[in-house]
Amino acid sequence: MIKATSFKTLLIGLGSVGSVFFAQAAQAQNPGAQTTSEIGLGVGGLVYKGELAPHYQFRNNRPALTAFYRRDLTGAVTVRGALTGGMLRADDRNVKGLNGNQPPLSAYRDSHLKGSLLELSGGIEYNFFDYHNREDKVHFTPYVFVGVAGFYANTDVQSNAFPSLDKKASVLSLAVPVGVGFKYALSTHWNLGLEVGARKTFTDDLDHIDGKTRGQTDEIGNPHDQDWYFYNGLSISYTFYKIHCPDKRDDKAKKK
Repeated sequence: MIKATSFKTLLIGLGSVGSVFFAQAAQAQNPGAQTTSEIGLGVGGLVYKGELAPHYQFRNNRPALTAFYRRDLTGAVTVRGALTGGMLRADDRNVKGLNGNQPPLSAYRDSHLKGSLLELSGGIEYNFFDYHNREDKVHFTPYVFVGVAGFYANTDVQSNAFPSLDKKASVLSLAVPVGVGFKYALSTHWNLGLEVGARKTFTDDLDHIDGKTRGQTDEIGNPHDQDWYFYNGLSISYTFYKIHCPDKRDDKAKKK
């Protein structure tokens, strides 16, 4: 299982790198083109999804901050790196079933989680419009993104029903970020952004409940799924412009 998930992560990473080189090659064949890069900060929320929160719960949002760098390789393709950190929380008592009441498993387990998470990620964005072009009427774009991330989480789980579930520990693992966003160019240099993204992790240990360790059973946790976390937030960024001048040697060759 570990080999399979690692292989999938490697494929995603190689695909991202391949896309970057393809975009750079295309740009190299277009002298005089303009490229941009951005630095920015964002504020939003982290949301945990796992045994103690089987579905995305907006009320589980906890403060998070992000700092990022973007480089536009073409009008459509952007690479970025980001550092994101924030808090995590969840509580069995906040889980609602189909009838609006607390599900039997959540009531039976009666546990809660709190902690923090730090993520370092890299990825590729695809922009549907060239929002940096001030000559166009459109100064915004929706976008999609995918990447690879490494994260460190430190979480504390406490149970009112099963003291054996009480555990405070950390985990270092990989995740695949994927999501959508929206960018708006406020001016030539300043941009506003909105993003919602999910992180598929390769661990079931964010909540230390996997239904198979320390005497746990399927009645306590699901041993067949893995935990997720989400980031959603607003950002502000500053754009730097660079104009690629034609090579003088190319000009001389053309004159000949």
